[in-house]
Amino acid sequence: MKFQPILPIIWTNEFDKTVEFYCNILGFSFDETNKNNPWIHLFRDECEIVVASPEGNEPFGQPGFSGTFYILVDNIDELWYSIKDKAEVCSEIETFEWGMREFSIFDNNGYSFQFAQDMTQFL
Repeated sequence: MKFQPILPIIWTNEFDKTVEFYCNILGFSFDETNKNNPWIHLFRDECEIVVASPEGNEPFGQPGFSGTFYILVDNIDELWYSIKDKAEVCSEIETFEWGMREFSIFDNNGYSFQFAQDMTQFL
């Protein structure tokens, strides 16, 4: 049995602003045919995220997630310089002793995203 990549579904009360954040700041795209649904499938390369309006029967106040979404990239510095002034930075870019170069941001809802690149091949 093989697991497939995880596909997070994040809820938001600010659907349009969230789609704009992911598309304009993080460079995601979406299929135009889904534009008027209460959810939208966003993708960039092999990374996929679904943004959804809260479902009607479940209580929903503020978005919440106790962890971080961890995304591996192949050019961490390019990404850092392209978004560091456009998003709320949680932790600035840093290379750790175990060889990962990382930074983290919050999206417009407060969800935490940590971006990382394995730098061990460069050490």
